[in-house]
Amino acid sequence: MLRRNQQFLTQVYAIFDFAVIQTAFLIAWWVKFESGWLDANQPIPISVYAAWSAVYGAVAVAVGFFVGLYGPNRKKRFADALIKIVQTHLISLFIQLSLLFFFKEVHISREFLAMYIVLDIVLITVYRYVLKESLKRLREKGYNKQFVLILGAGTLGRRFHDNLLQHPELGYEIIGFLDDHGGHSDHKELPAAPYKPVIGSLDDLDEILQDKLIDEVIIALPLDVHHKFPRIIAACEKAGVRTLIIPDFFDYLPARPFFDNFAGMPLINVRDIPLDMISNRVIKRAFDLAFSLTAILITLPVMIVIAVAIKLTSPGPVIFKQERVGLNRRKFYMYKFRSMRQETANTSDTGWTTADDPRKTKLGAFLRKTSLDELPQFFNVLFGHMSVVGPRPERPFFVEQFKEEIPKYMVKHHIRPGITGWAQSNGLRGDTSISDRIQHDIFYIENWSFLFDIKIIWKTIVNGFTNKNAY
Repeated sequence: MLRRNQQFLTQVYAIFDFAVIQTAFLIAWWVKFESGWLDANQPIPISVYAAWSAVYGAVAVAVGFFVGLYGPNRKKRFADALIKIVQTHLISLFIQLSLLFFFKEVHISREFLAMYIVLDIVLITVYRYVLKESLKRLREKGYNKQFVLILGAGTLGRRFHDNLLQHPELGYEIIGFLDDHGGHSDHKELPAAPYKPVIGSLDDLDEILQDKLIDEVIIALPLDVHHKFPRIIAACEKAGVRTLIIPDFFDYLPARPFFDNFAGMPLINVRDIPLDMISNRVIKRAFDLAFSLTAILITLPVMIVIAVAIKLTSPGPVIFKQERVGLNRRKFYMYKFRSMRQETANTSDTGWTTADDPRKTKLGAFLRKTSLDELPQFFNVLFGHMSVVGPRPERPFFVEQFKEEIPKYMVKHHIRPGITGWAQSNGLRGDTSISDRIQHDIFYIENWSFLFDIKIIWKTIVNGFTNKNAY
């Protein structure tokens, strides 16, 4: 039968959220009206503010249920919960403002309201993070466990078994396997350790569901026995046990697959790209414009000094432009401060720059080491060729080479290239593995969020402009 732990946790989260919202109200009230730090004009009594805070708390909890904030999150990342927290309170704020307008409560302090909402989000985020980490620790010690039965002891089932053992913080305990071949699936015998035993065949499922406490059944069977799935699912639903299916072709699926409906048929998208959504593209483009304009204004004096230094130290143009492959495989010219001698800057477009490359000028070596030669790329961002964050663009020659050698290399062109990226912020630049870079790029593409972009920018700044692989 289904465990009651999740229902209990859902109630705890809802009650705690409401309590934290009222705590935020008390803190915001004290800061605004009692601390003396701000203008304490108070035309409305505290009882009115308290009543509206209670209304907001009830609205926020209701909206939280609507957007899925209180759903099972044992398997989910905290970043997913954070997005839902922000979403919940933005919607709740809109509803609250509508109610205030409808009931003509126009004298509510706007400073108080701003502090109140920010404190709500911050405090709820902090307590939920602490609670999630505490639950992880408890699960690692054997508390709050859920029990799993794996159907299929072949390669797929064993792989799931191995992966689950690597994450004790999830709090799952494997009961064992059911397999019609007694652990000899895929022509391999199931080792005695570290695997749990095969406790029966698929025909024993009903009996085992009755005799043992099982929360989830994982179907890890090959596609050639898919005709058994309906009976398995029916048995699990009759027993009130959750059923999850691992597709036999999951290696071809993204980290978070999603379904589309086409002509009445469900389709699994092979590549989940959040930036396919127009709302996400608008957010990212608006940020790119604001960030690039700000960066250009702040670094303009530095760029002028660099331009003058280039002119004084070597003949040739200040800006070096080079053809790169960008969004949807469209070519564009990427701008850099020239760091090589003019007679060799355009000699070859098919060679890597090396650490002791004789083509570099002394000033150019410094610019490349500190990444200051990349500053003109903010104009590429402004013109729409690039984004602040994204996979680094490559020259057409290397694109043609790598697409034949590196699996999934061309996936990076589904979004705009960036000045910095997830790979670069992790030190993967210069003479580093192209395969590792592509893995990081695909992870970024499939897991994009505005907060992820901020994290990458922050990580790039914290790690500094210099890099041992930058030359």
